[in-house]
Amino acid sequence: MNRPDDHVDDLEERARRVLDTNRYLTLGTTEPDQGPRLSPVYFTHVGYRDFYWVSSPAARHSLNVAARPGIAIVVFDSTAPIGEGRAVYVSAHAWMVPDEELPQRCAEAFASVDPDVKRFQPHELSGDADVRLYRARADRHEIHVPGRDPKYGTGIDTRQEVSL
Repeated sequence: MNRPDDHVDDLEERARRVLDTNRYLTLGTTEPDQGPRLSPVYFTHVGYRDFYWVSSPAARHSLNVAARPGIAIVVFDSTAPIGEGRAVYVSAHAWMVPDEELPQRCAEAFASVDPDVKRFQPHELSGDADVRLYRARADRHEIHVPGRDPKYGTGIDTRQEVSL
């Protein structure tokens, strides 16, 4: 049986494929008591390094980002068969995009969204608006490697760092 990644030898290309074909990331932030908070958010990315999402600044994950900007991200294909997981893990720092950067960042963040997805304009993300644009800059990328991967597998599932 052929799997979608059978012809992809390069781990970096596998990681790019996961990030390009999935629309939600799981955002990991740190609560005030140092516990984790996980939140699914629709995202876009620019160059695999800058990740964008729109959220309320009153959301708990947004409050966590404001207080503790070190975050973790995982993007995974939930349709992958058991034992053939496809996922990218990202360590990053996140922040709310300042109003003066909104024209540039909105142009970046919404340049390649699906036609049926709202393309926010700067005025919709500032002033009295209920939502804001958030940006995360990746520090590190890792890819999930299934233990039985014919080229990179070790018998157990691992993560390998990739440069994107």
